[in-house]
Amino acid sequence: MAVFGGRRRADDPDLPPGQYLTHDFPVLSAGPTPTIDPDDWEFSIRAETGGIHRWSWPELLALPSEDITVDIHCVTSWSKLGTGWRGVSLDTLFADVETGLDFVMAHSYGGYTTNLILDELLDGQAWIAYEYDGEPLAPEHGGPARLLVPHLYFWKSAKWVRRLVMQSEDHPGFWEQYGYHLHGDPWREERYA
Repeated sequence: MAVFGGRRRADDPDLPPGQYLTHDFPVLSAGPTPTIDPDDWEFSIRAETGGIHRWSWPELLALPSEDITVDIHCVTSWSKLGTGWRGVSLDTLFADVETGLDFVMAHSYGGYTTNLILDELLDGQAWIAYEYDGEPLAPEHGGPARLLVPHLYFWKSAKWVRRLVMQSEDHPGFWEQYGYHLHGDPWREERYA
């Protein structure tokens, strides 16, 4: 399992500073859980040219998928180690997307947004996850599909992901507008701006 840099806690080297271990999977959301029928679900990436790459639910499931085992860390201080997911790498989804831009805004069903750096979504670092612990991803955890960016605080792993939009600047998303850090590295405790 890869560890993405930063300092470790002396009392528990698997946990970033300021985190505690949980065996539960807490549910935290910025609003109500949307109801999304997979038949109506669509994911897209919009490049700066205005070109849009789209995948329906069956098209996403037909792409090569990966089993992912990663630790996740919430800005509210809980960490869950060795979580099991299945999803499609963003490397696969970006394979035919031509862009010269460095930043991305993730948009979710329900209106949530979060900003990310494109380089942190590629090279095996992020997925569109649709299974957790061998089961379809539950709606309260972002199902039918969520963004999974485990090396950043979990608010960056947008639930109910709908689209990624390329940006020329690093504009803040929902929580970032309320003072959360633009980047969100748990090993550097980038909780707040």
